[in-house]
Amino acid sequence: MPVRFPGPDSRPASESETGSRRLTFSNGLTSLRLLAAPVFCWSLANDETTLAVVLFWLAVVSDLVDGRVARARGETTAFGGLLDHAADATFVSLGLAALATQGRVPLALAPLVAVAFVQYVVDSRSLAGRSLRPSSLGRLNGILYFVPIGAIVTRDALGLARPADAIAMRIGWVLVVSTVISMLSRAWALWRARKTASVDISAGP
Repeated sequence: MPVRFPGPDSRPASESETGSRRLTFSNGLTSLRLLAAPVFCWSLANDETTLAVVLFWLAVVSDLVDGRVARARGETTAFGGLLDHAADATFVSLGLAALATQGRVPLALAPLVAVAFVQYVVDSRSLAGRSLRPSSLGRLNGILYFVPIGAIVTRDALGLARPADAIAMRIGWVLVVSTVISMLSRAWALWRARKTASVDISAGP
């Protein structure tokens, strides 16, 4: 989305206009993941396998289609992008937390996912007006967080013996390491961006 700078004829958007840009069909699809997250966590904690697998795959479908719907309907906004990240982070964090209490994934993974999301928000605000490109590793992590959750809930709902919990645990530890690396990479990118900005300001026009 192009950045528009205020010109002589620009007018601030009214509250109703801002609200209408947020109350969109695509954001509604995204919000389904956010609303389903605590119910999903409860279903995992209480061995409600059917409910858990239904909510998980609905969340996956929502995540796959909400961006496409937003682009097709011209509803792409910064708020929508933030909502999408928040919905994903909340859903997987609560799901991983529930599995961690059962010893199926590392205890460290869910908090790291939450902290990584907070870092994303803080970095984005710190670099207002600049683009901080997420690393390929960060994007990959965002997809892989769903893998151990999906493997476990689908297996349990179908009454299968595999994949074993040990595999989910190993994947979880790989994600712990990759999340830490991604966070360090993002912190380094933020430091470099700030350093470049300070040099540009000191150099003057």
